[in-house]
Amino acid sequence: MGTTGGGVWDFFSGDTDLGYRQSSSVYDGGLGVASTTGTSLVGTSQISLGDLMSQPTLAIDQMASNFQSNIIPMSIAGFTTHIGFRVGRRLLRRPLSMVTRDIIKPVFGPGVRM
Repeated sequence: MGTTGGGVWDFFSGDTDLGYRQSSSVYDGGLGVASTTGTSLVGTSQISLGDLMSQPTLAIDQMASNFQSNIIPMSIAGFTTHIGFRVGRRLLRRPLSMVTRDIIKPVFGPGVRM
């Protein structure tokens, strides 16, 4: 999710729906008063390329807000991915060297490196 609220595909193919929407108006017939509750920002759940092109300041502000609220989960995910690849590389070192020694070198010759 990160900063845009979706993946790479969602960023390029998402709807262009970022903007302000007028909130509902309320009319009280007994008092004869009409009031509007204001405007609200809509389309912030997912920022797309269309949002970034049509409303750049709103999109960048929302992406900065998403980044600030998701910095800890993104950091933890990056750290665990790094550790996972490091452990996986060490665990698979022997099987990969066996594949190279037993299959790749006899087929392609000793000049091929992996």
